[in-house]
Amino acid sequence: MQIALLAPLPPEQNGIADYAGHLKQALEDLGVRVRTPLQGIGNDPQAARQRVAEADWQGINLVHAEIGGGRLAEFHALRALRQRFPHLPLTATVHDPERLVWRRQALPWPLSLAASLRSPLPEIATVLADPLCLHEERQLARQMTRLITLTQTGNRCLQQRMGLRQEQMAVIAHGNLPIAPLPLPPLRPLKLLYFGFIYRGKGIEDLLEALARLFVEKPGLRARVRLTLAGGSEPEMAFGASGSYLEQLRQRIRELGLSDLIGWHLDLPASDIPHVIQAHHVMVLPYRESSKLKILGQLRGTSGALSWATACGRGAITSDARSFAEEVSHGNGLIYAQGNVQALTQALASLCEQPQLAQTWADQAAILGRQRVWNLTAERFQQLFQHACEVH
Repeated sequence: MQIALLAPLPPEQNGIADYAGHLKQALEDLGVRVRTPLQGIGNDPQAARQRVAEADWQGINLVHAEIGGGRLAEFHALRALRQRFPHLPLTATVHDPERLVWRRQALPWPLSLAASLRSPLPEIATVLADPLCLHEERQLARQMTRLITLTQTGNRCLQQRMGLRQEQMAVIAHGNLPIAPLPLPPLRPLKLLYFGFIYRGKGIEDLLEALARLFVEKPGLRARVRLTLAGGSEPEMAFGASGSYLEQLRQRIRELGLSDLIGWHLDLPASDIPHVIQAHHVMVLPYRESSKLKILGQLRGTSGALSWATACGRGAITSDARSFAEEVSHGNGLIYAQGNVQALTQALASLCEQPQLAQTWADQAAILGRQRVWNLTAERFQQLFQHACEVH
């Protein structure tokens, strides 16, 4: 079988590129030939359409895309492919259900005139143009052979919002690398880890506030808890009009009196990720759903960071954003209400009072991790691709 993969790929710095890189390698290990016709164009919809027009599609059995993360290139490539090849099997992993891309390449006139005006006029224009964006998403979604989500929650939301048939839908959990198990460190001090790209909107401030409250409410725990902030500090996300987000975090840490309790591991090489995660007891992901996105729909994706926790045999405390509740419903962690700092404080207190929970969660995460290794995940994709070719 020969497929074309439409996706960002390493060395691009984002979770979908990491995911696509692992999937590509695992499929090739199974003997699937994988071509990457969009490689090198970045997130340029016009360049994507041009590649579709110019590339040689001879011998391609199926085209698979990775859609999400605010990217539009793959979406427009799929639209062009469907128009050019009505009978070519098209599949995609949708990373941010219940929508495909959530935004258009450009606002239609006259709403486009608002793009250069002061806030909130551009945002209002985006909302007014959303019915057109949703129509275009539904149009493509209904023409796809298969749409894959990483969770059942995301699958249900995507099917309902896009108006899809059940036979178009599939769920394949986020794959992970086979990481050699490592016992938990000694339970004192309790080592917490935030891992992922570090930028606004991840709820990191909530975690800092919760930790400070925990030590006010239970001063005796101060000597027994440590937190590490680890992950990528992508420049275009970590710096903006309001200055360096990393420096703002450091300033907030100083204001809360937590400087001696918090360590940093920025821009980790991939080879160091398992070591850093396994040096801790529990991952904490305090994500908040974007208030702007709530106007347009429900974001029900999951997290590459959470997949790493599973792969490394570590439990997680997460907010109930995205599809996290489903992902930690296997006895591998604890959920709290997003944005509720006191609820997060209580979750941390519960873990401190029952540190053996970290071992229970780790054991369940390890079982889940073995079920989701990339070679098994790639086999599920290969079977789906074969079936998609047959039914199409």
